[in-house]
Amino acid sequence: MPLVTALLAGLAVLAVLPGAAASAASGTAFPVRVHAANGTVPIPARPTAIVSLSPTATEMLYAIGAGSQVKAVDEYSDYPPSAPHTNLDGNNPNVEAIASYKPDLVVLSDEAPGVDRQLGELGIPVLSDPAAADLSQEYAQFEELGKATGHEAQASAEVAKIKGQISRIVASVHRSTRPLTYYYELDQTYYSATSSTFIGQVLGLLGLRSIADAAKGAASSGGYPQLSGEFILEANPQYIFLADTICCAQSPATVAARPGWSDLAAVKDGRVLKLNDDIASRWGPRIVILLSEVAAELQQHPAS
Repeated sequence: MPLVTALLAGLAVLAVLPGAAASAASGTAFPVRVHAANGTVPIPARPTAIVSLSPTATEMLYAIGAGSQVKAVDEYSDYPPSAPHTNLDGNNPNVEAIASYKPDLVVLSDEAPGVDRQLGELGIPVLSDPAAADLSQEYAQFEELGKATGHEAQASAEVAKIKGQISRIVASVHRSTRPLTYYYELDQTYYSATSSTFIGQVLGLLGLRSIADAAKGAASSGGYPQLSGEFILEANPQYIFLADTICCAQSPATVAARPGWSDLAAVKDGRVLKLNDDIASRWGPRIVILLSEVAAELQQHPAS
């Protein structure tokens, strides 16, 4: 446990110092061409007025030292707190509202061909970085943003740092001979995530397996099936991870109060972990905080 405690302490420092990775631009020679989900995007000059419509991209931009170049972020970009928050909506981008900030780069989390075209007609480059399918795609997005903003060296350093932190966290946990089972709750209507999802693969590094893998419709739902209370009770997971503590005010107490849930092994043995919804739903630099919290839970409340 000492190693996990030390990691958590170090990550807590990073959480209050979002600009810790900031430094001068890495000397990238512009113009550059960046390969993103929406194709190859030419960027003529180092951006100085970035609009981020993706909470994860916002976190990434600040982590690689590009925060001073960010002019506006969407209404859901709540981290770091110093980011220039606006009422822009990344889910329903308004071209006129975006253009009013006179950006020289716009970052989206979803492909929006109409928005791409309209902003392109105004001479504004658009990068699309959708939800990462795995850690490799997360790392690739760091590299894309680093190249696009003139912070290639910082992006590479951030990726190396995250990889090192993940390796240390994984090494700190004793691996059981059999996977430990868990129920990952996205909301109180029992939507969950399978082991094939981004978060499922991250938790899998710690030897964990989602009970949702065996659910009907797990594949057709893209790895996010809605479970039933009966299914969860029958599966009797060894751990419960709550990613709905902010949106839906769920807690170990509310879980224990559900009909029949007090008999679950995870509830009886105190293995119900509250997660921060925002951190749990993003694939950026703070994924190591979530992994550290889960690793600490496995060590503090081991399942037999």
